[in-house]
Amino acid sequence: MTREPIPSPAPFLPEAFVARASAGLSQSAAAAALGVRPALLKAWERGEADIPRDRLAALRALAPLRPRREAGFTFIDLFAGIGGMRRAFEAAGGECVLTGEWNMRALETYLANHGGGHPVVGDVRLLEDSMVPAHDILVAGFPCQPFSLAGVSKKNSLGRPHGFADETQGTLFFDVARIIASSRPRAFLLENVRNLLSHDKGRTFEVIRRTLAEELGYRLSWRVMDGSLWVPQRRPRIFIVGVREGNPFEFDTVRLPEAGPTMSSVLHAEGEAGADPRFAPGGIPLPKYTLTDGLWSFLTNYAEKHRAKGNGFGYGLVGPGDVARTMSARYGKDGSEILVRNGSGNPRRLTPRECARLMGFDRPGLDPMVIPVSDAQAYRQFGNSVVVPCVEAIAMAIAEHLCVSASKPETALAA
Repeated sequence: MTREPIPSPAPFLPEAFVARASAGLSQSAAAAALGVRPALLKAWERGEADIPRDRLAALRALAPLRPRREAGFTFIDLFAGIGGMRRAFEAAGGECVLTGEWNMRALETYLANHGGGHPVVGDVRLLEDSMVPAHDILVAGFPCQPFSLAGVSKKNSLGRPHGFADETQGTLFFDVARIIASSRPRAFLLENVRNLLSHDKGRTFEVIRRTLAEELGYRLSWRVMDGSLWVPQRRPRIFIVGVREGNPFEFDTVRLPEAGPTMSSVLHAEGEAGADPRFAPGGIPLPKYTLTDGLWSFLTNYAEKHRAKGNGFGYGLVGPGDVARTMSARYGKDGSEILVRNGSGNPRRLTPRECARLMGFDRPGLDPMVIPVSDAQAYRQFGNSVVVPCVEAIAMAIAEHLCVSASKPETALAA
């Protein structure tokens, strides 16, 4: 076997990390399987040393086989988190050709579920336009950041023209716009919190709208949609769809469920089939998920104090017939927004497996999501994610829209 090392050019992540995370193994477990010291594997993953080809091949062989399906379109997944948007667009018939996500813990979960058979980028800001593969749809859940108008004001005073590079420079939306401008995908889907519409007194959204529609020339549609139609959780998010050619996308074509589910579809049940022994052996959540007397006393006193002042702060209790509040990235701190009634005892947090169900990653007929990280990381990751079946419904409608548009002679796209 050759020992020729494999270099990992920036901004793409070292192949050792991608291969090990795709196997869903910890560094110590993967090192043991390879017969190397964990410190050496860590150096390979950090790019501090080049991994020999035979070791990389052995590392890749540890990952499960993921058969490649025939795809109807391609997409890139930016600010990908743990892969909620990817799951949705793959279910709609797409193939992911590039992933971008800076949080390495989130990538551990992403790669354990999807593998790394395509380029994986850590910092999207380092991704040069020439490195982006051709794709039909760009998907991004970019962070909400204020735009500085200082550069625009200066150019206005000097009578000079300005564009989105002046208004959005230094924000991650700038890189989304930059990639759209250079790649010119047939369509894009951007997702953000509902407050994007009112952020910075509406100026943030106006810059985004003007950039995408007026400067880049895409036909825009947007709508706030609540995930509670698909999962038992109130989770309103704004979705922005841009189409390069043809008619604008119509959100009314998204197929909506007739009624939303309740927490009975999420909560563990004693004796449930396929119960996860890591979180709830036999369907009974481990004792560690039940709140301690001290924490439960603090939460009840805190809620009572604010109730006396006329404020709405407090915890949220749910049972099988309820719909939960929005799960946030801070859920692991105390679980206060969604606490499960626990008979006469203290309530409990959701287990990470229940969080996977609450966000629509785990559903009947699908393989359970691999959760390779700690509980604390899992709570943070699910709290930052999208409601998968909601995005899936949008993705299917986008795919159908593009198919119809491409069939019309006046809007037909080059192959």
